[in-house]
Amino acid sequence: MTALGRELPDLYAVLVGPVPAAGPTVSEGDPARGEWTRTRGEGFVITPLWVGRPLTGVYAPERNALEEAAEARLSFLVGELDGRYGPHRHVGMHVPLFRKIAGEPMPALFQALCDEDLLGDLAVWGPVPTGRSDSPVRHLAVSLSQSDGDAPMILSAVVSDQPVVELPEDG
Repeated sequence: MTALGRELPDLYAVLVGPVPAAGPTVSEGDPARGEWTRTRGEGFVITPLWVGRPLTGVYAPERNALEEAAEARLSFLVGELDGRYGPHRHVGMHVPLFRKIAGEPMPALFQALCDEDLLGDLAVWGPVPTGRSDSPVRHLAVSLSQSDGDAPMILSAVVSDQPVVELPEDG
């Protein structure tokens, strides 16, 4: 069993927090550390829940152990959310990745995920209750991504006021 840190409380804070109804997609960061902290766009918020350490100069078997621990963290979080919201759906990121490479347009949420190199497939729930009268339901997704082989692994969350659905392959 893997224990989580702040992932669940941070995820629930985003779930009940504000989601922009309109406006451009904006990526935010911590100016002191230069780290990405959140991306907001029309109808969604994307935020990191956990960031692993950089893997520069890390080789097997230590690298394998770190990757397995990150996968276990994702699996444990998905299990916790399945227990709360029911079984998740899988939304692949292969179509957005191909559209990114081809420079083709896509919905703002998927463009934002690609822009942040959050290309791991999504585990999606929704609609889920928020307990707020002004936004009674939202859609939630989590994923584990790594922008390149030496970059840290990032466990991220998506909260949307619209369903998160797989993009069709034919544009």
